[in-house]
Amino acid sequence: MRNKVLKKRGISFIILTFFLFSAFSQNPIIKDQFTADPTARVFEGKMYMYTSHDIPSPIERLKEWFCMEDYHVFSSDNLVDWHDHGVIVSQENVPWVAAESYSMWAPDCVYKDGKYYFYFPSTPGGEVRRGFAIGVAISDTPYGPFTIEEKPIEGISGIDPCVLIDSNGESYIYWSGRGMSVAKLKDNMLELDSEPMQIEGLPEGFKEGPFVFKRNDIYYYTFPWVREETETLAYAIGDNPMGPFEFQGIIMEESPTGCWTNHHSIVEYENQWYLFYHHNDYSPDFDKNRSARIDSLFFNADGTIQQVIPTLRGVGITPANSIIHLDRYSAVSPEGTSIDYVNMDNLFDGWKLILNKKEAWTSYNRVDFGKTKLSEITARVSSKTGGTLSLSLNEPSGKILAELNVPADSSWKEITVPLKTVPEGVRDIKASLNSEGSVEIDWISFK
Repeated sequence: MRNKVLKKRGISFIILTFFLFSAFSQNPIIKDQFTADPTARVFEGKMYMYTSHDIPSPIERLKEWFCMEDYHVFSSDNLVDWHDHGVIVSQENVPWVAAESYSMWAPDCVYKDGKYYFYFPSTPGGEVRRGFAIGVAISDTPYGPFTIEEKPIEGISGIDPCVLIDSNGESYIYWSGRGMSVAKLKDNMLELDSEPMQIEGLPEGFKEGPFVFKRNDIYYYTFPWVREETETLAYAIGDNPMGPFEFQGIIMEESPTGCWTNHHSIVEYENQWYLFYHHNDYSPDFDKNRSARIDSLFFNADGTIQQVIPTLRGVGITPANSIIHLDRYSAVSPEGTSIDYVNMDNLFDGWKLILNKKEAWTSYNRVDFGKTKLSEITARVSSKTGGTLSLSLNEPSGKILAELNVPADSSWKEITVPLKTVPEGVRDIKASLNSEGSVEIDWISFK
């Protein structure tokens, strides 16, 4: 049952304000808009995520294609609560971009000498020219306001800019389009300081979206790569920022639900490395609308990258008194569990967990109960048959936190019961169905 439901809805692969939006780092991390091509950077002790923005096309030409008119930036100091700083660059404000091109694709942002440089591709207008150009906007802060340069960078024709500032202060810009290219940047970060050259050492096949970083004197050249049908994330390594590089393998396999693109960034934050990437979670039938995700990334002792298995749980610690969506699970029983959308008319309402077999269970890790004595739990549930839910600690003690008797009623209701055990600190929890029947869970929260 579970595999059939997940495959049907396209969710087995496992957003427009200036207010604080709490995502609790369950994947996808931004839950009110589409956020594609996430480039993560650490500035001023915070994580900043620069994303392109998929929208329904207002013009017929792009109804079945990518349609992106602006960029947002989000920030977080815990990878849990994300603040949307709003639009930082829009096509209507870029003098060299063709009107109604809607091609504001994957961006990047770096810091140098007191300024933040935001790099972005788009379709140039006002001249007979094929392909894309790459522009720059400059700010005194990571979140803007950004001042847009009048012209794109001369000498680049391509998409998906990535900029590496090496430990010696030298800067390099990478891009894709007619191959994978690199060039040095001048100190002003606005002009090329060398002729573009092709990256050597990469496998055959379609490649795009380079993201380059340095770790322990190894340069990692990472990129989406179509090995068979859809994009994997792959990488090569070298000892020079301009290559050549030696291909190493796969960071993330193809989407099992057929999402054609993947686009990523890799960044270290507070001694842990993370992979930011995207998937079509909120758009299972149209893979041109993507949403940003995060999962942890690890290196082997020899510097090679361990393959990342996508999760629904994501990263970070979830406060116990927040809204906890058990459908973003850490693990589930092999039978009797499935997930589906809460509201097919608005997929941004998220998902629900369905337990439909006695003793079916799901676990959710890293819940912070703190030191405050919580006293009760509220669950938003529904059940056509009625059933009994048990919430417990997912540890050897297996202490029962609460039991909820869910009446037979297909409408959603919030049920509150007192806690039998009051845990402290960061703990893993487990929800189980202790009866016959089927129970659906939208969320739980401890108070």
